[in-house]
Amino acid sequence: MINYITYVILSFLILIFFAKISYKLNLLDIPNKRKKHYVPTPFTGGLAMSLIYITGILLFGIKSQELNLILSISFLIAIVGFLDDKYELNIGSKLSLQIIPIIYLITIKDLNLIQIGYYDYFHLDLNSFSAPFTILSVIFLINSCNYFDGLDGTLSLTSISVLAILYFFIPDEDIKKFLIVILIPLLIFLCFNFSILKLPKLFLGDSGSLLIGFIIAFTLIYISNEKILHPILLAWSIVIFVYEFISINFIRLMNKKNIFIANRDHLHHIIFYKTGSVFLTNFLIVSLNFFLFIIGYISFKFNPILSLFLFIIIFMVFLTFRKIFTKKI
Repeated sequence: MINYITYVILSFLILIFFAKISYKLNLLDIPNKRKKHYVPTPFTGGLAMSLIYITGILLFGIKSQELNLILSISFLIAIVGFLDDKYELNIGSKLSLQIIPIIYLITIKDLNLIQIGYYDYFHLDLNSFSAPFTILSVIFLINSCNYFDGLDGTLSLTSISVLAILYFFIPDEDIKKFLIVILIPLLIFLCFNFSILKLPKLFLGDSGSLLIGFIIAFTLIYISNEKILHPILLAWSIVIFVYEFISINFIRLMNKKNIFIANRDHLHHIIFYKTGSVFLTNFLIVSLNFFLFIIGYISFKFNPILSLFLFIIIFMVFLTFRKIFTKKI
């Protein structure tokens, strides 16, 4: 218990330190027409959390070397996000720098996807495609998380929903401890993000969105390789990230728009446009992720193939509604 109390206090102190010093160092997200906030706000929340996670390794003594390594290397991806926030890297530089820590974990530490599901009539083994598929999958999820970081609390709360699903369904106590190490700073960060009790406001920034995507991606890979949960259930746990990332890029390509240019056509923008409420927007997105996971889990209990087909079919429904509502904003 003392370790958890210490971790909470350290998390709070590190976050408040970064929130304060960012003003002095001018590490601020400046408002513009595309952004919802009205005053310059520190974008160093993710950088702070990457340091918190390193302290978590020291405090909790997680047995798995792979899980410890994920948190250690995640600091590098947070640095990439910080550089992007500070210097507005072009897409080529940003992706190139993201790939470095990803390739390190995949090729040097062999933390890559081996298979994506054993089903009744076929096995989806990756074999020689393992490394390239893993690289693409991790980049996919990292940038999907980046897409969700456009409204207060959206990425944090959606990520918490993923961690909660994993925590509930995973029996391994070491992984549960690891998930708590990830979860605690996210919960404390929300207090800063929403300025609860007049705490200084703080954004995750690209350092935070890339950090969270990186950690979740490799955590799912680890769980899959250890055969703790079936890959299709892991896919259902991040279903809202997957559906939204594919949908928005597909719609942009259909409309002949640059997929790399930031815009206000994300799911949270659409829902916020309809509701005018940050709370309701976040509630609906998180609820949708839970609801879709429940559908996936129930269908999996009947048959894994049914769950796989439902994942594809429901995506087509999601894409259809996304196209309709995107046209109306």
